[in-house]
Amino acid sequence: MKPIASIVPLAISILSTSCASVGQIPTQKLATATLHQANGAPAGSAIITAAGTEVSITIAVVGLPQGPHGMHLHAIGKCDAPAFTSAGAHLNPHARQHGLENPAGSHLGDLPGITANSIGAGTVTASLRGSREEIEAALFDADGTAIVVHAAADDNRTDPTGNSGVRIACGVLTR
Repeated sequence: MKPIASIVPLAISILSTSCASVGQIPTQKLATATLHQANGAPAGSAIITAAGTEVSITIAVVGLPQGPHGMHLHAIGKCDAPAFTSAGAHLNPHARQHGLENPAGSHLGDLPGITANSIGAGTVTASLRGSREEIEAALFDADGTAIVVHAAADDNRTDPTGNSGVRIACGVLTR
C-alpha cells in the first residue's frame, strides 16, 4: 500500500484536470505547497494552476480532525510551528474586508472551507479572484505566501479572520 503522502499529489493532479470544458483545463502549474501539522506530520498538499487568465488552487488535506476547517492564503511564506503565526495575516493586497460572503469584498487570501471526513481527508478547488498578473505578483512577492488551515470553520463574514480558530496546518507556496 502506498503512503498517504504519495497519494495526495496524484489526487490533486487528477482533480485539477477534471474541469467542465477544454478551455478550463489547467495549462500551467504555477506553484505547489506541502502542508504540515505543528508536530511535523503531513497535512496535505496544494497546487496552483492557470488556464489562460484564470488561476485556481486545489488543496487536499490528510490527518486533520474530522469536520469543517477554514483555509486562507497568508501574507508571509513562513510556517514556524507550533502556532504558524509566522505566516502573518491573510493575503490582502487590496486592503479589503474578510469573507467570501462579505458585501464589502474579500481578501485575495479568502478560500472556501474544507471538510475533513472521518479519516481526516478532504479536497477543495477554488478560483482565485483577480487577474493572473495581480495574483502572481501577490503570491510571489519578496516574502512569499503560505497556505494555512484553521481548527474551525470560517464564518465568511467576520473581519479580519472569519473566526476560524487556531492555525493547525501550514505550507509555503513555491514556484
